[in-house]
Amino acid sequence: MMKAIICALLLWWAGSALAAEVVWLDVRSVQEFQAGHLDGALNLPHDQIEKITTLIADKTTPVKLYCRSGRRSALALEAMKKLGYTQLENAGGYQQLKAQHQLGLQDKPDGV
Repeated sequence: MMKAIICALLLWWAGSALAAEVVWLDVRSVQEFQAGHLDGALNLPHDQIEKITTLIADKTTPVKLYCRSGRRSALALEAMKKLGYTQLENAGGYQQLKAQHQLGLQDKPDGV
């Protein structure tokens, strides 16, 4: 019986770990975000990144950050690391990502 419970728990844990969806985080200003962004992306300006726990509570959630050129997303990534987030990627600049998504070369949040 105990073996069955342990197996069930392991299967549940593995399934939830595999189901973790990537969160796209646009760290540009609100105005830049409103002018255009990846569909499904969240917006939190890089200078407000300390508020990230209100958007993404689970610090093991995979997060891909982007901005205009990659500089602000790099700053935000480092700040998030200090807050304990573990699965972070600087995806670079919006225009480059938009082009890659339109060509189908990169994961999409929900489209572009």
